[in-house]
Amino acid sequence: MDVMPLLLLVAGSAAIAAAARRTPVPAPLLLVAVGLAVSSVPGVPDYTLDPHIVLPLLLPPLLHTAATDSSYLDLRAQLRPVALLSVGYVLFATFVVGWALYLIVPDLPLTAALVFGAVVAPPDAVAATAVARRVGLPSRITTILQGESLLNDATAITAYRVALAAAVGEGATWAGGIGEFLLAAVGGVVVGLVLMAPIHWLRTHVKEALFQNTLSLLTPFVAYAVAEQVHASGVIAVVVVALYLGHRAWEVDFATRLQEEAVWKMVAFVLESAVFALIGLQLPVVLRGLGEYEGVLAAWYAVAVFLVVVAARFAWVYPATFLPRLLSARIRKREASPTWKGPFVVAWAGMRGVVSLAIAFSIPLTLHDGEEPFPHRNLILFLTFTTVIGTLVVQGLTLPPLIRLLRFPGRDTQAETLAEANAQAQASRAAERRLDELLADERNALPGPLADRLRTVLERRRNAVWERLGQANPVTGESVDDTYRRLSGEMISAEREVFVKLRDARYIDDEMLRTLLRRLDLEEAAAFRETA
Repeated sequence: MDVMPLLLLVAGSAAIAAAARRTPVPAPLLLVAVGLAVSSVPGVPDYTLDPHIVLPLLLPPLLHTAATDSSYLDLRAQLRPVALLSVGYVLFATFVVGWALYLIVPDLPLTAALVFGAVVAPPDAVAATAVARRVGLPSRITTILQGESLLNDATAITAYRVALAAAVGEGATWAGGIGEFLLAAVGGVVVGLVLMAPIHWLRTHVKEALFQNTLSLLTPFVAYAVAEQVHASGVIAVVVVALYLGHRAWEVDFATRLQEEAVWKMVAFVLESAVFALIGLQLPVVLRGLGEYEGVLAAWYAVAVFLVVVAARFAWVYPATFLPRLLSARIRKREASPTWKGPFVVAWAGMRGVVSLAIAFSIPLTLHDGEEPFPHRNLILFLTFTTVIGTLVVQGLTLPPLIRLLRFPGRDTQAETLAEANAQAQASRAAERRLDELLADERNALPGPLADRLRTVLERRRNAVWERLGQANPVTGESVDDTYRRLSGEMISAEREVFVKLRDARYIDDEMLRTLLRRLDLEEAAAFRETA
């Protein structure tokens, strides 16, 4: 097996994603653009998306990182709009887009058109949420987009399986389709509920950080595999487990949390970068074998489908936003009245991604009899690719200026800092009372300087947030936090240089050096977090 193409993909996509942080273009869009350009270079190997790799091996860790970074409480508060998008919209888009393609393309069976509708139904909100964080969307809209992206793949994959069974001639019925959908959804939730408590128990009772992180890396794959084994939704199982683990992460050992955060950030960065680069690299694969649909006709189909996909999302989002308020007095009383701006951004943020391409590539070459080819399979692949590229480029590039144009109210950083300071003050008072209780016990007797050091650290943590509201240094322009962090770093650097010189002089060995450096690293990380 030649590993060089894989290494080039990972290294190249990571480098491009890192470079994108210095440009105004979101990383997903730049990766797709570079992938498109590189795909036409002679000698570049074909990077065909294998659904047997993308769905069970790439999708679970991406869902896991997104879910653990999400807020269970915020998602629960936005359950209605999230459900209407992740379930209702996906089914609506499956039928609307599928029916439109059936009317546009001559001789295309309706069942095959519905397969395409299910393929392009789920938006990939990775790019949308990246833009939302960068531009500063209100947290409610960001939560809705995140929640949709966590669950819509499960709906789309189930709808695809039902439509595919009908298309290949396996005798699918409406009742069977509804039953399969309920089995996938309910089964995925049940599997997640069964797995989440034992996994969390292991994470809190096993004290070896390396083992705990190994368990963390295996968790999404285990949840996905177990659910798929019983014909339930692996996507839902992964999300349920990850939301629970993220909500209870505070119960895990601090060393595990530090390692876990670093590991999962690296995993998410590498996978997201490679996935979006792979999208652009699919161009030669999807162009191959278009046959009669090449040229103007293919372009017409692509533009028509893109417009239908965009229009269908608007046609669902606005009624789903305002109709519940018209029909329910309880909703009108409990929730503030939305403006037209929020639904517009949510509708425009319906960019498609790698899951649609992976599902499209899983369409079989032949029907159930094994002889007759699947109708218009190459055209479906092509239209999936153009829809993904079209939504990423057109909507992705215009989303940031659109958000700025709509002038959403920015975050009240002063109010957030005051809330943080009050929370820290309450926690510090509780810690101080606990410290007094412990020091009153003769078993916890400490020398005066050490006891004072504990109180000093507590006082520093309590004052750090309030100092953030202070004015900047008139000479350097730094805030108090910036100055504290810089001086702390300079002191630690001086210690680090001495340790290295002592190692070079053979006064201490490398093992002791690593121990001392790790201690300094933890202190530097603590100083940074205090003022972050």
